[in-house]
Amino acid sequence: MFKEQCDRRGFLRRTAGFAGLFHIIPASALGRNGRLPPSDRIGIGCIGLGGQGTHNMRAFLAQSDVQLTGLCDVNSGSDDYDMLYQFPGSHSAGLSHALRRAVEFSEETGVSLAPKSVFCCRDFRELLMRPDVDAVCVCTPDHWHGLISIAAAGAGKDIYCEKPLVNSIAEGRALCRIVERQGRILQTGSHERSNDSVRFAWELVQNGRIGRLEEIIVHMPAGDPHHIRMIKMDHPVRALPVPGYLDYDLWLGPASWSPYAPERCFFWWRFILEYGGGEMTDRGAHILDLAQFMNLADETGPVEIRANGRRIGPGLYDSFIDYHFECRYANGVLLRGSSEGERGLRLKGTKGSLFIAVHGGRLTADPPGLLSETLSPGERMAGRSPGHHRDFLNAVRFRRQPVAPAEAGHRTSTLCHLINAAMILKRPLVWDPENETVVGDSDARRLILRPMRPPWQIVG
Repeated sequence: MFKEQCDRRGFLRRTAGFAGLFHIIPASALGRNGRLPPSDRIGIGCIGLGGQGTHNMRAFLAQSDVQLTGLCDVNSGSDDYDMLYQFPGSHSAGLSHALRRAVEFSEETGVSLAPKSVFCCRDFRELLMRPDVDAVCVCTPDHWHGLISIAAAGAGKDIYCEKPLVNSIAEGRALCRIVERQGRILQTGSHERSNDSVRFAWELVQNGRIGRLEEIIVHMPAGDPHHIRMIKMDHPVRALPVPGYLDYDLWLGPASWSPYAPERCFFWWRFILEYGGGEMTDRGAHILDLAQFMNLADETGPVEIRANGRRIGPGLYDSFIDYHFECRYANGVLLRGSSEGERGLRLKGTKGSLFIAVHGGRLTADPPGLLSETLSPGERMAGRSPGHHRDFLNAVRFRRQPVAPAEAGHRTSTLCHLINAAMILKRPLVWDPENETVVGDSDARRLILRPMRPPWQIVG
């Protein structure tokens, strides 16, 4: 939409004298009340409309230069996203619910959104064909992130994709290649990078306020009530008829065929390794992303990975619930992590340490005086983000890199997948971050490729 603003504006000027003869134009369409006219707005299509998907949709609708042009979900609308929470309806999702919420969210900002103006579909490829979609927000289960984002870049769309950016290392490299080749903007949904306290912590580390960074200690507890409830489930998973509101074959997509069961879909897919990576790629991706960021590893990764853990299973849920891991980088920094402690990461240097709590970015220091430090001209600055969604839109408008670009998202997801692979194989891995291969371990190399069910395949 906004890419054509010059020609469309000229057309509107030439025809303005006739417009009033036929209909009344809403103030929001003319740019009043702080809104830009449609020709200047970025057309957004949202793909994946569960709880986080509708949260992202709302965040974009709150921006004055966004026009919601499309919604896509294989679920036409149901309450099943909460089937194991026992709070029916609190996270109802899918196309119909998202469209209703979009109208409500728009009204809250004083803008009228006509439901008929939003294109709705189940198949993301239909959305990507539309010229009024400038950018997409991808918030599907993890096993779809890479393929949809690759297709979006190939279709000339900019991309906001939730973390983890991809579900396999091969997908990540293919996505980075096509994003660069097509000149697209991609923001990974690693929103902790946009916290002021995180960016200040980066400045303290990179300007030597804690001395030389030696160790990063990650705390990733997996003891939330929904985990405990899941672990205690002992009823058998029964295959059921696919409900009419769900395109289950498209939900599976590149994943292997399995009979439909509600416990496989909706919120709980993330604890099945074929669709997600458990806590490691869920909230763990936020924390590990900050470890990469603080260690200046956005274009590289560790060279050695050691990990052990306990799986949730046996049963449907096979991701890891308890774990300890160590990753060593070529610069000598040691990354240690476990499922214990307060969620966040500690940055230990030769002169002090910082702790960043996730989520929210609360920052503490030892000694406390580190938090009163000021930076001098010429020192390294991280800048401040206007908010993760706003930063993406600014990057789209001005064609610059956002705070969590494709390469950074790929390298963080690579770290997550390598730790999971080391736990599955129960042995250390030697990683070559330049050539992106596990050295001397064919089993590990096969494990991180993730074969896809035909006709789906990686392109790009």
